[in-house]
Amino acid sequence: MTTSIARHHLGDLADWHLTDDLNHFLTRAEPFIQSRPVLHTLPLTLTETVRMCGPHAYGPETPLLGLLEHAGTVRATLFHAPPHRMNLTPLTAEEADTLALHLADLGHRLPGVYADHDTATAFATAWHRHTGALRTLHERQCLYRLGTLTPPRPLPEGRARVANEGDREKVARLYRDFAQSIGEPPTREPLQWADTRIAFGGVTLWEAPDGTPLAMAGTNPMVAGQIRLSIAYTPEPLRGRGYAGAVISEVTRAAVIAGAQDVLLFTNLANPTSNALVQRLGYRPVATFALYDFSPADA
Repeated sequence: MTTSIARHHLGDLADWHLTDDLNHFLTRAEPFIQSRPVLHTLPLTLTETVRMCGPHAYGPETPLLGLLEHAGTVRATLFHAPPHRMNLTPLTAEEADTLALHLADLGHRLPGVYADHDTATAFATAWHRHTGALRTLHERQCLYRLGTLTPPRPLPEGRARVANEGDREKVARLYRDFAQSIGEPPTREPLQWADTRIAFGGVTLWEAPDGTPLAMAGTNPMVAGQIRLSIAYTPEPLRGRGYAGAVISEVTRAAVIAGAQDVLLFTNLANPTSNALVQRLGYRPVATFALYDFSPADA
């Protein structure tokens, strides 16, 4: 893939433009992505991370970026940073089918897809049809948006503290443990993740009076007026004591003070505890997302 936009005509539907040049992509796609900052939170934060940390922020390969244009107007985008799942903004079933066929014809290998539920399901079905790959629903998530923050009362023992450079190893270890606890590889190298978040004050620890970390929450930088929590983790032996609610409440409060118009987070819909918790804190459901994994037909 060259660094210039590669134009691919897809019949009467629209044209997909694929590139590995982030600046060129954002020149055309950024107004569309920012037009719906809540539903487009993933492409906003993914592209911002690449802009901040370089083309290898998510792995050894430069991300594949794509935009779907119809009559000169951007209608959708894609972001794929191997070895992670491809992210899509909403597509119709026909658009998802055409994209799957085209990527298959180009020889792309996809480990999975992550998008709003209807788009992810339509694309996974189309990918199976055009490549024979098996599709497995890995997880269903709910995207929440803050209404009015309702801090937990009473607060548990301890206090909130924004992590600093001296917490680098501690934060990286907690991030690694978080990824292991949800059965996913870290989206980024843990020390790199810690460095990036600490640099802009994006990690908050809830710690005991003696400094022992009891829970951690991380945020993405503000983009287009929205801040999304990227992680909320309590080590398993410490769960059920209110630490998660306390640290989520604190980072939410900080995001509001920082001027975020929208404060967002995702939860696993299979976890009733986390979904009940964030709703008690004042978050309200916006949309359902789905994560599909792809594997060879002979696996």
